[in-house]
Amino acid sequence: MSLSQHRRTAERLILALLLIALAAALWTLRAVVLTAFAAVLVALLLSEIARLLSTRLRLPRRAALAAAVVIALSIPLGAAWLFGREVSAQLQLIVEAIPRAIDRLGTLLDTIGAGDAFRSSVSTLFAPEALMRHMGSIASSSAGAAVDLLLVIFGGIYFAAQPLLYRTGLVKLVPPRSRALAGDALDNVGVALRRWLLGQLAAMALVGLLTGIGLLLLGSPSALALGVLAALLEFIPYLGPILSAVPAIAVALVQGPEHAAWVTGLYILVQPIENHLIQPLIQQQAVDIPPALLLFGVAAMGTLFGIPGVVLAAPLAVMIFVLVKQL
Repeated sequence: MSLSQHRRTAERLILALLLIALAAALWTLRAVVLTAFAAVLVALLLSEIARLLSTRLRLPRRAALAAAVVIALSIPLGAAWLFGREVSAQLQLIVEAIPRAIDRLGTLLDTIGAGDAFRSSVSTLFAPEALMRHMGSIASSSAGAAVDLLLVIFGGIYFAAQPLLYRTGLVKLVPPRSRALAGDALDNVGVALRRWLLGQLAAMALVGLLTGIGLLLLGSPSALALGVLAALLEFIPYLGPILSAVPAIAVALVQGPEHAAWVTGLYILVQPIENHLIQPLIQQQAVDIPPALLLFGVAAMGTLFGIPGVVLAAPLAVMIFVLVKQL
């Protein structure tokens, strides 16, 4: 074997070891990686708002970005100021309705002989010791979520302020002969994620609006809070609509099985509208990900990364899908 062949073999071995070390580091720092990815989504949103402001108002990019940050923060803060008290009161009604909904469900299950088993399970779940454990876990998770949220917000602002700096740094991680391809791949991922994010935000708003109006017409209590919840959980594919329906049906059970059936029908009706009208519009703007890939992507992300992985499964699937097509 010639010297050049030995050198080539050694280079390949070193590259393989570096890739293994990189994979191990990413796995160890997976929570940080997911937080950074969420910050990238925030940066893409801020950059798109800044681009629109710069184009329409002819603002310099820095001024447009500063205005975009103010707008992006003002929308949720303004909504909280306008509707926060009402949503908080409605959430309190939902919490107060849960025990009555459990009693009503136990009564219904008595007809098939499953009421006692259901009550036993509920008693175990809401035992004082279990509640203390849950409260401690919730407090710890809330503190961690608050820190992560701050990291996502400030990280997104920094990414949006100097996108080329971070793009160049990522491109330099690959061999020189592949840097042009890597740069194109990153650009395509950025375009796809930006389009997907804008479409997803529109879908969330429409689903929340349809759900809230439908619950209001049905006379369901806490329609505003449940509509907001439906909009937020719409970000999670497949699982989000199911999770948003559970508290709505539980609250409806307090008013009787018939009302619960109407509320269940409403959530079932919203799904075809989402699947056949809203989601195709998103896919036209972004990428048409095969449903099976997205479904198993959610399952895989949940297994690997827990709840944050489930929340970010869809944009991660978009990124991976575009990278595979590009590379």
